[in-house]
Amino acid sequence: MALKITVIGTGYLGATHAAAMAELGFEVLGLDVVPEKIEMLQRGEVPMYEPGLEELLRRHVAGIEGSSGRLRFTTSYEEAGAFGDVHFVCVNTPQKHGEYACDMSYVDSAFDSLAPHLTRPTLVVGKSTVPVGSAARLAERLAAGAPAGAAAELAWNPEFLREGFAVQDTLHPDRIVVGVASERAEELLREVYATPIAGGSPFIVMDYPTSELVKTSANSFLATKISFINAMAEVCEAADGDVVKLAEAIGHDERIGKKFLRAGIGFGGGCLPKDLRAFMARAGELGADQALTFLREIDSINMRRRGHMVELTRNAVGGGFLGKRVAVLGATFKPDSDDVRDSPALNVAGQIHLQGGQVTVYDPKGMDNARRIFPTLGYADSALEAVRGADAVLHLTEWREFRELDPAALGDVVAERRILDGRNALDPELWRKAGWTYRALGRPQA
Repeated sequence: MALKITVIGTGYLGATHAAAMAELGFEVLGLDVVPEKIEMLQRGEVPMYEPGLEELLRRHVAGIEGSSGRLRFTTSYEEAGAFGDVHFVCVNTPQKHGEYACDMSYVDSAFDSLAPHLTRPTLVVGKSTVPVGSAARLAERLAAGAPAGAAAELAWNPEFLREGFAVQDTLHPDRIVVGVASERAEELLREVYATPIAGGSPFIVMDYPTSELVKTSANSFLATKISFINAMAEVCEAADGDVVKLAEAIGHDERIGKKFLRAGIGFGGGCLPKDLRAFMARAGELGADQALTFLREIDSINMRRRGHMVELTRNAVGGGFLGKRVAVLGATFKPDSDDVRDSPALNVAGQIHLQGGQVTVYDPKGMDNARRIFPTLGYADSALEAVRGADAVLHLTEWREFRELDPAALGDVVAERRILDGRNALDPELWRKAGWTYRALGRPQA
């Protein structure tokens, strides 16, 4: 008999995973404790912007004309427990308020709510990013709370989704990592992921602690690479060097590679910063804090970039923001997303606003979320309207739309043709030919 799958938590990770499992041919039941979210998903709508996700969802949600009907949603743990053979837990693990540590309350609540309804042999699979050591604790908690006892097993299967590429990353993952404690758990997960495995995705089996460390280690390495090139940008500015040319040269070294060597205002979002900090906090709890002290400097370099962008803008407009109009192109932390959590672009916009600047923001997808976080900023419906009357234009999220802007058309409506490229993604020559003063981080002479 074919496996039936439940997905606990239908946020960014859970909604994507549920739709992908239905695409792979499974009967899927998604669960969330927020009725409004369930109602939206039942209509085939998603509560966030992710390219291709809504189309994938509508191909499978029951009740939508032409769909496979393999995907349903509920708010009932009792229904989920009776339905599923494999339960994926995809709830959020935010940073604790006032601390670096991870808030495990949503994960604990999900396990406690599901366990009493597990009356037969089943597999619960954690996908949330958690501190190392959590899986062993949760396995004991699950067995103690489930009527099926030890037959309610746990596995850990970390997610590696990139916002903007989540559907592709779920259906065609570059690796599938599973932490298991039994052959049965491994066999079930091989069955779940049979299609991507057959397509060439590596299936890597390991113990609980190692599987928990994979995501945080990968994110820490990525953050280190990004902050390294941003540190080099600081040196380039002091030495009149060009960080873009520097990155190009060192990127040809196959030991280093070219990816994530674009200097800018740094990383943000709901994962990388909080995962980095939670990793440091957990290392301290384990007595291994010295092993990760370098991550504090990585975090510091990253946050410093935002302040540096504000300083460059202040200098560009004459030393102060009072009476100055600043246009900010970009609100999300990365393109192809509507996610503004810990967005460097919004942080820079907010700092300039607090220092007296009149800031107008435009983003292709993140406007509604940005307004909720920074309601006092100005917002425009297009890049052209955002830059109207601006003394300086800041390019802070590398949307394709911004790379394709016509510098001449924008130049006709600004007060001063002055652009600061916080992502090193625009063509300096193109903008200069249109009469703009162009400045980018780490490129004082470019």
